[in-house]
Amino acid sequence: MSLGMWQLPSVIRSTTTSAAQLRTTDVFLSLPTVHSGRALQCSAIPSSSIATGKRDGRLRSLRCLSALDPNLKSTLDKVVTSQKIVLFMKGTKEFPQCGFSNTVVQILKALNAPFETLNILENEALRQGLKEYSSWPTFPQLYIDGEFFGGCDIVVEAYKSGELQELLERTLCS
Repeated sequence: MSLGMWQLPSVIRSTTTSAAQLRTTDVFLSLPTVHSGRALQCSAIPSSSIATGKRDGRLRSLRCLSALDPNLKSTLDKVVTSQKIVLFMKGTKEFPQCGFSNTVVQILKALNAPFETLNILENEALRQGLKEYSSWPTFPQLYIDGEFFGGCDIVVEAYKSGELQELLERTLCS
């Protein structure tokens, strides 16, 4: 997979992610007690956490799993700044595989904006890492001039108000 002349490193191209590839951090916190004695699993975006408790209900530890390791963050920094407009989406601009992704593609095409796309369905590590990178849980994700702009709903609102066209004109002229 490439973005213009920039070649994505293997961390992006790999298709599987194991728990061992995720960075873990042990954090000891004083949290409310758990009365069941079973492990709590908290699902939160951008990362997930697993809390374990002792039988008496006191929390013993909290382990946070992060999909955004330093190498992936560095790669994403380079990708989003390599072009003026980058869209992380489900599918490609020629063949969107999601209605929301298709909507953003059609808006960018209607504005005659040159843009690059990356298919997040090809790589689970990329997909999960992007959620943490942008602090945005869904796709598509539009980056303009190296900055996260938003998802489909924000793009649609900005398009309707004319804000998106103004921003793209300023960006492409700079």
